[in-house]
Amino acid sequence: MDRRSSVGCLVEVVETLVLTLIIFLVIQNFIAQPYQVQQNSMEQTLEPDQYVLVDKLTPRFDAYGRGDIVVFNPPATWSSDGTPFIKRVIGIAGDTVEIRDDSRVYVNGVPLEEPYVFTDTNGDQDPTEVPDQARWQVGEGELFVLGDHRAKSADSRVFGTIGVSDVIGRAWLRYWPLPTFGVLSTPRYPELERANTGASVDGSPAPSAS
Repeated sequence: MDRRSSVGCLVEVVETLVLTLIIFLVIQNFIAQPYQVQQNSMEQTLEPDQYVLVDKLTPRFDAYGRGDIVVFNPPATWSSDGTPFIKRVIGIAGDTVEIRDDSRVYVNGVPLEEPYVFTDTNGDQDPTEVPDQARWQVGEGELFVLGDHRAKSADSRVFGTIGVSDVIGRAWLRYWPLPTFGVLSTPRYPELERANTGASVDGSPAPSAS
């Protein structure tokens, strides 16, 4: 191989490496990013040391909704090392979120059914601790988030709502360890849908106002 061929080969290798790096940076910054779960706050939905893929593309045209699992930058006072948090969206703009004495979460006066909340070995659901402030109004450009393991989660109960601008993306795929591989489903809240259509929480028609 002559000198000219060697130089040509080297240029091709460099071009390939640069192109690969550019593609990687574009994907990570604008499309999807891996994230390692480091906290216990999303047990049993997500366990520590599992890896999820965070979707950064679709939130640009599909707003975050109730039930979405999001990765976000918490207030600086709650993450001195800059580690992002991962929680579930409970309230969106315009919602009123309450935690009442029965330890249930209410959105716009309707108690949520939350099958994803952590359960212990006896099958008992993790109660949601009632904080000093138990009622929040979610403003425009804000989200109210809670961990699925309520007893081990620092979330909107203590630092309030978060800004949509602080959200890195929507966790949508758990990919490691391989036996846990699967899409993270987003729960529906039919009780809220019934309330919005004028039916009572148990599904019967809501009484008309006189």
